[in-house]
Amino acid sequence: MKRWLPFVKPDPHVAVLRLAGTIVANPRAGSGLSDAALAPIIERAFRKARPDAVALQLNSPGGSPVQSALIAARIRRLSEETETPVIAFVEDVAASGGYWLACAADEIYADAASLVGSIGVIYASFGFHELLTRQGVERRVHTAGESKSFMDPFQPEKPEDVERLMALQTPIHETFKAHVRARRGAKLKQDADLFTGDVWTGQQAVDLGLADGIGHLVPTMKTRFGDKTRFSLHAPRKGLLSRLGGQAVATLADELETRALWARYGL
Repeated sequence: MKRWLPFVKPDPHVAVLRLAGTIVANPRAGSGLSDAALAPIIERAFRKARPDAVALQLNSPGGSPVQSALIAARIRRLSEETETPVIAFVEDVAASGGYWLACAADEIYADAASLVGSIGVIYASFGFHELLTRQGVERRVHTAGESKSFMDPFQPEKPEDVERLMALQTPIHETFKAHVRARRGAKLKQDADLFTGDVWTGQQAVDLGLADGIGHLVPTMKTRFGDKTRFSLHAPRKGLLSRLGGQAVATLADELETRALWARYGL
């Protein structure tokens, strides 16, 4: 019987934390990423078997800025507490909130065809007031507080509402930019405007300092830690409803919003 001796060094271990999907406050049917749902998974990735590094396997078009900030802050906090380096690997896309998560890593790698960036804030809605008028439907709204019907899609858009929306978006955008600058620092190309909401391919992102190199998870980590590196996967489990076709229980609005986020990047 083989006995393990205390002085035998174990093979290197990399915990792989898979972050795939849109970032939302209340994931439905096991779909989407939120801080509350990911908290125990992130905890296990950093603490179980004391990994030599945590690799973020990222594929997200973004979503909620608050949830993005909470998840990223949790990753940073555990990285510092456990003194574990974090390396992010972008698959198809790490845009908007997805790039917010990528910046929680100490290094970012992407495929040459990945889409990276979209450092901005977006609000999207529809206007139905003309449709209601054509159908002879009267919209009745009564509020206590003049701003309670802010950006009502069933009423004509008001200039003062747009101005107020911009006043809300601007500080969120500034927080996003501060996070990127704090995490990427001098790596960012100084004479480039990186905060317009634009996206770049993997190699372009490297040239601009938004990423550190072109590379895939397994070969990159084996190059760093050796061919005997072990990998353990940590990812949200899909619930029964999701496995049976969870989209049937999601609202149409949620599904359309999710599809719209991916469609922005041709996915």
